[in-house]
This record gives sequence, structure tokens and C-alpha cells, in this order.
Amino acid sequence: MRTLRMTIEYDGAGFSGWQKQPGEVRTVQGEIEGVLARVLREPVVVHGAGRTDAGVHARGQVASFTTSSGICVAKLSHALNGLLPQTVRIRGMNDVPGDFHARFSALGREYRYFFAPEPTAFGRYAACFRNSPDLELLNRCSSELVGTHDFRAFCRESRDSPNAVCTVYGASWSRSGEQIVFRISANRFLRTMVRFLVSAILEARRGDMTQALEKGMFPSALVPADPSGLFLWRVYYP
Repeated sequence: MRTLRMTIEYDGAGFSGWQKQPGEVRTVQGEIEGVLARVLREPVVVHGAGRTDAGVHARGQVASFTTSSGICVAKLSHALNGLLPQTVRIRGMNDVPGDFHARFSALGREYRYFFAPEPTAFGRYAACFRNSPDLELLNRCSSELVGTHDFRAFCRESRDSPNAVCTVYGASWSRSGEQIVFRISANRFLRTMVRFLVSAILEARRGDMTQALEKGMFPSALVPADPSGLFLWRVYYP
């Protein structure tokens, strides 16, 4: 058996997230597993580094799987891209040691959230902001997230979840042309965590984020940010 690693990008607008689900639900994992089974002529289970929500995109999702086939990676990658929908692309593929696992071998992930000043024809790749935000204030609030904290206030996990602790390595806002970009990297992310954090930071005053991390609850009710602006940007490995 061989273990193969793939780097994948996808437009999440037409999918119910990354993870395969029961029933006739279209997911990125399901699409890739279906095509791999056709090409390799054997059942394949694909493990992703991150379980993106419905409508969330990826530029650098990483996935791994095992196969008994001896097909070369260039030929396999070409075959996959020829059969997958245009909204899913295999950007790279290579053989890796047998103990590699896309999710459990990862040291960290980076997400980016994009805001545009007004709706455009490419609006599904960026959310809109009504007023130009104060980046200095946003960065002060975001800096309160850095470090190891319990993030149950910013996720859809159960309040009784045994482990909502994550280590955030960096969180910052910047301008990129007309767009505003939020970047955050951490060892792990909880369900819908980034989208809740984006909403919270946009509403926060100085000290609100620290208080929410300590009490497990944000001062006001939160609605997660629109998934259209969010990308799984990169996954880090040793």
C-alpha cells in the first residue's frame, strides 16, 4: 500500500462543505473519493486536513489516502483533474511515508477572510463591508486571541465539549488593494470558529475578546460571518 498526499483548491459555493455526509449531499470529499475510485478501481477513503463548512473555499487544503495502485502521481493527478468538476483542482500530489495523515500530522492551519468594498461579479469570493473599518482597532482586538485559550465562545461545538482549547499563532488585518484581509493561524480550529471570530472582532471593543475567552461567552449574540469570504489558505507540516 502507498500513501499519497494531495494539495487541493476548491470553490466551496456549490458544496455542503468538505466532509462526506449521508444521503445525496454534494461535498468536496465525496467528489474526490468518487473519482479516485473510478480511476484506481478500488474504494478509497480521503482524509482532509480541515473540515471546511458549506460555502467555504480552499486554496491549500491537504488530503491523504492509501492505495494499492502503482500508478504514477503525475498520471493520477492529470486523470483526477480531467474528471473532477472545474471548481475542484488538484494542485499537487506526491508519495509520502506510510505514517503521514493529512489531519493528524499537521502542525497548524491558516485561514484568510476577504472583504470587498462593494458587491462584484466575483462576490462569492469575498464578503462586503458597509463602512471602512478601523484596522488599528481590529488588530488590537485580534491580538487578544494570540496564545492558548478555550475558544468555546466562538464555535458551534457543544458547550460541554471536552476540548475547545486552541493555540493561535497569529491574527491580523491588512489591506490588499481594495480588499481587507483577515489572517489567522492556529494549531487547530473548531467548527465555524473563524467565521464567529470575524463577526466578534468587527463588533468588539478593546478587552471584549479577552473577556469572552475567560468567561466562555461573548458580550452580545453572534452570527457567523458569511462563508463566501473564507478560505482555508495553507496547512503546515514538519
